Amino acid sequence: MNKEDFKGYKGRGLAVLKKFNVKVWNEVNIHTTRGKFKGIILPRSAFDDDKHLVLKLDTGYNIGIDTDTINNIEELGYKKANYRIPEKEFPTSPDKPNIKLFGTGGTIASRLDYRTGAVIPAFSPGELYGSVPELADICNLSTEELFAVFSENMGPQQYITLAKAIGEEIKNGIDGIVVGHGTDTMHHTASALTFMIQNNPVPIVLVGSQRSSDRPSSDAALNLIHACYTAAHSDIAEVMVCMFGPTSDEYGLLHSGCRVRKMHSSYRSTFRTLGDIPIAMVEKNNITSLKKSYNKRRNDKKVNIYPFFEEKVTLLYYYPNMQPDIIDSIVDNGYRGIVIAGTGLGHVNKPVYPAIERAAKKGVAVYMTVQTLWGFVHMFVYDTGRDLMSKGVIPAKNMLPEVAYVKLGWALGQTDDLEEVKDLMLTPIRDEITEREPYNGYLIFQGGIPEMEDFLKRVHK
Repeated sequence: MNKEDFKGYKGRGLAVLKKFNVKVWNEVNIHTTRGKFKGIILPRSAFDDDKHLVLKLDTGYNIGIDTDTINNIEELGYKKANYRIPEKEFPTSPDKPNIKLFGTGGTIASRLDYRTGAVIPAFSPGELYGSVPELADICNLSTEELFAVFSENMGPQQYITLAKAIGEEIKNGIDGIVVGHGTDTMHHTASALTFMIQNNPVPIVLVGSQRSSDRPSSDAALNLIHACYTAAHSDIAEVMVCMFGPTSDEYGLLHSGCRVRKMHSSYRSTFRTLGDIPIAMVEKNNITSLKKSYNKRRNDKKVNIYPFFEEKVTLLYYYPNMQPDIIDSIVDNGYRGIVIAGTGLGHVNKPVYPAIERAAKKGVAVYMTVQTLWGFVHMFVYDTGRDLMSKGVIPAKNMLPEVAYVKLGWALGQTDDLEEVKDLMLTPIRDEITEREPYNGYLIFQGGIPEMEDFLKRVHK
């Protein structure tokens, strides 16, 4: 055996492989104190510990097995895997819509590099065609990777670059835009693009995956199919997020870019429209509108791009016993805008009142949202709200906290005049502020109660 046979293994892991005379890519039965596991021994990253063997099960999932639990390893065969995505020329047709896919670093189609543990994206049209051949039946696809960052590293400069690039594609006559994006901050980017790209004549669809493409339960391919079909064939000319609707793979949902939020760390159905209903349902060859009112696709190439953002804006989540020095330090560090996610109808404690008043007098724009997420700010109801407004706090109606943060950064990026900022903030652009919430815009199912358990037995979650 040579070094390649033990790729990435060291210490205890290496000793176990040598003890039982097996190597990387061997198909094995591993007998442990917790039972027997069958699979293929995978290479390890050089940065991983030496206490586990990594096994790819027949189901496609990878597990780590503690070396201290291993009693015996039986060699069954040798199956060196080739995880390179086959690349094929993407077929084009003059009868199909032309779609542009911008990449920002999300792993919408990918393979796993077992040497480093990294997920390697498939991004060229040829790679995407090899990975998701159904795309060729939907559209002519071109791609451009603008960034290669995790979504937590997306920010104002990326928003601006992306907005400008989308604007250029629209002016050049593209039929639809898809943006591959990591899911963690996708709702921030969606709201930023809604404000920066206005009067767009074609769909702009953000899409990602909760589970990478090497996993059997991956949502990547179906999300991408739904997003491309929406961009190519939908008449909804808005910024939208396209992800799984239920946890199963029945359909996707199209969420308005300013009313959507990621609500679960791992569910495939993590994105929800809050305070409203989704725009539409999307299946492989069909789109069903859920809302009657939305911006319709046009045949022109006109679009307005407002690529502005003031970075000295913050989102402050209020909690009991918050101290005023937090707000003072924000102001002392040159911040021009503060969005507060307050309790209830939009409240904070009295000790921070003086700091809020000092901030407002120094020209800092201070807006109130609610940390309940659903519902409107109502600051006329109690003395607390009225007192805060007298000290300069402006209610942000029913904007989601993250959306208000993004919009305030966008507004302050255009003007120093706080009255102009207020006019921009409180003038709805696309659903970030609604006149009212529909009766079915607030639904949280509570498990355990009889009527809900009966519902769950009859309908999927």
